[in-house]
Amino acid sequence: MTTATAVWRKRGTAALGAGAPVYALLAVLFAALALTNPDFYEPDRFLAFVKRTAPLVILAAGQYLVVVSGEFDLSVGAVVTAGVVVAAELYGSFPEAHWLVISLALLLAGAVAGLANGLITTFLRVPSFITTLGMMLILEGAVFYWAGGSPHGVLPEDFRILGRGSAFGWLPWAALACLAAGVLAVWLMRSDFGRTLIATGDSERTATLSGVRTHRVRVLAFVLSGVAAALTAILVGGFSGVSAQAGRGYEFEAITAVVLGGVALGGGRGSVVSAMAGAFSLQALFTLLNLQGVSGALESTVQGVIVIAAVGLGAANWSRLRRTRTRSSGGTPS
Repeated sequence: MTTATAVWRKRGTAALGAGAPVYALLAVLFAALALTNPDFYEPDRFLAFVKRTAPLVILAAGQYLVVVSGEFDLSVGAVVTAGVVVAAELYGSFPEAHWLVISLALLLAGAVAGLANGLITTFLRVPSFITTLGMMLILEGAVFYWAGGSPHGVLPEDFRILGRGSAFGWLPWAALACLAAGVLAVWLMRSDFGRTLIATGDSERTATLSGVRTHRVRVLAFVLSGVAAALTAILVGGFSGVSAQAGRGYEFEAITAVVLGGVALGGGRGSVVSAMAGAFSLQALFTLLNLQGVSGALESTVQGVIVIAAVGLGAANWSRLRRTRTRSSGGTPS
């Protein structure tokens, strides 16, 4: 085993270890769902759950790439909304357009939005929070203006099949898209790009002095986040149809999922698999609350509590707390 391989394996193990709580939480939530609704694990019901969760999982994978580099992307929800509305408007103008052409156009548009976010953040030195918040407002306003206040057009069945259809008659295409996105994200994080992305989030100055082109790495992370949001738009459009609110709140759910997965908001630490597990955990929690009759209006409250608690626990200096507790008890720190 080479030194580089050993270091990478050590870092990978540490990242998975940091995300261990989310795997335990996911197991507990799945067990609670089984107790609350014994039919939850019937193939049709469980696959329907995966289909509903797939858009958030893909969005969380894209958001992870930005967050682990030390930035934020608040525009992904607006990109989802814009993608759904633009697809409907395009089909209204070109009803015979092939679904693959429309899908590729949406993915390209998502990449362009991500590219704009990345260039403004890195080269103009505008904080990503401000940049992506501005992009969110720009997209929401542009969509509202273009649609005349309400979306027009209908998405045809061949376009909606990715979000609502199934392969082989039982396996949702959304689940396959989610799996493909996960495999691609894991591959990226195991590549040189992934290692430089984490190094950039850990210490931009150190990464720069080591020869890493930090600007290029971060711009690419934003581009991939935009593409993930566009893919999410295709799934959401197929699953729920045309709506001017299609992506509202997705940006905060994606960040919540990433934080729940143990990814440090300052960058430099975390696993993309844990971030995707965080998305599954969040959706499982919402499903459990719904089965318990808890109002869906409390979802935002739950997300806020999760973000504050997860970031607080991650930022706590546990070694210092242990030393303080040891001194106060008159013992010797280990």
